[in-house]
Amino acid sequence: MSATAGATSLGPRGLYLITDGRGDLGPRVEAALKAGGGAVQYRDKSDDAPRRLAQAQELAALCRKFQVAFIVNDDVELALAVGADGVHLGMHDSTIAAARERLGPAAIIGASCYNSLVMGQRAADCGADYLAFGAFFPSATKPDAVRAGVELLRKARVFHRRLVAIGGITADNAAPLLAAGADWLAVCDDVFGQPDVGFAAARYREVFAY
Repeated sequence: MSATAGATSLGPRGLYLITDGRGDLGPRVEAALKAGGGAVQYRDKSDDAPRRLAQAQELAALCRKFQVAFIVNDDVELALAVGADGVHLGMHDSTIAAARERLGPAAIIGASCYNSLVMGQRAADCGADYLAFGAFFPSATKPDAVRAGVELLRKARVFHRRLVAIGGITADNAAPLLAAGADWLAVCDDVFGQPDVGFAAARYREVFAY
């Protein structure tokens, strides 16, 4: 049995929280989930394996408590070890097919497609559950990220996958992305970089209620 058997699915739309690796993650993520976060991606590029395992285990338990999807960035083996609901893959990570084989048919597998519809088509053909496009705005998390235009989301609807918008998104600039076809808004700094994480996450309730 795979660690993701019976995995929590990614719902139709919502706030997709991406951790920033700073501070005590558990209480901050819990505050964001209480305020309405709909999914969590654990992103940590360090090589501190014991810490990453402990943090991922803590966040996986939190997400189970709140019944939201828990996704691990890049690391298929870590996702498997903590019973995550899935994995998010970038251009230079494991293939979708390899991740699916390792994590099982119930796993949520997302793919970064940057500003490329060609990559979106390829990821959809390979069985990705959601496609992430961006950066739509200047990003503090990835300042050198390629930029994507909002029109890309309208065109990407043809793939019939959940669409995740990412890159410099705030509660103030997000509405046009939803109007163009984004299902999920992936946010890091505008939630976890704010003094009151719960308040920052709660601001997105109004965005999704438009």
